[in-house]
Amino acid sequence: MTISIVATQYGEPADSLAAVQTPVPEPGPGEVVVRVTAAGVNPFDAKQVRGQVGNDPAKLPLRIGGEAAGVVHAAGTGTEVSPGDRVVVYPATGAFAEYVTAPAPNVHAIPDGLDDDSAAALLLAGVTAADILATLGVTGDDVLLVHGGAGAVGAIVTARAVAAGATVIATASAANHDYLRGLGAIPVDYRGDLAAAVDAAAPTPVTAVADTVGSDQAIDVSLALVPADRIVSIAAWGRTGDGIVVVGGSTEESRRHRREAVPGLVADAAAGRIVIEIAGSYPLAETARALEAVSGPHPRGKYVVRP
Repeated sequence: MTISIVATQYGEPADSLAAVQTPVPEPGPGEVVVRVTAAGVNPFDAKQVRGQVGNDPAKLPLRIGGEAAGVVHAAGTGTEVSPGDRVVVYPATGAFAEYVTAPAPNVHAIPDGLDDDSAAALLLAGVTAADILATLGVTGDDVLLVHGGAGAVGAIVTARAVAAGATVIATASAANHDYLRGLGAIPVDYRGDLAAAVDAAAPTPVTAVADTVGSDQAIDVSLALVPADRIVSIAAWGRTGDGIVVVGGSTEESRRHRREAVPGLVADAAAGRIVIEIAGSYPLAETARALEAVSGPHPRGKYVVRP
């Protein structure tokens, strides 16, 4: 038997999550069963449990966890992996578990040089960052303003835009400014007069904006700098009426950007071109605590759950 964490109701994680025992899964054709060594924890997971992205009772018990790393336990026909292979699973369903089953296209080899925690925490943030940059078409000629540059998504946006030759101005609290400088960005504090701070920091006019924050302050400042269609956000859903572009993997173009980004993200992480910071880890039995931690103020980096 094996253990999975599921939500038996919608509400606070401590009240809603339960450990259930099921037989170790067997793969069907085109499927892979992975023994999980680490699962990435994301704010979306907590929103799912709280019913903030849908609260259909018919979906209970709800399996949660969208990304994981581990070792292939068994592979069905038509797959190209073998038992014992180290892999990352993204997108995953029910990653907060000892075993997860996924379609073969969602299972990606982990190269040497990439540890399991970092692999487990890489792809959800990574493909989101790649989607932002691809939608904007950022090049070395751009001056890119990144709102939330020290966050999980913002840091990858920043690192990849710098690698592409762009000038990057990134907002963050003062405590994260040295970190942003290390990524090659020009840091600015989002507190106070943000417009003035960006104006003082920009060597030439801003040409594009990547928003991971979604605040009215971030969008208002951005609209004063660039045309609305040069602002791509993952959070400002309430401001689409202003003409900004919000991406979330819901369109075919957005999904294509995300699919195509996976091999490069894994390779960059293995080579150290992207560094995933791990803020902390929790045992599988304490998944509720992990979801509570990611929902509030926490250190820079990602949390993982380890079976």
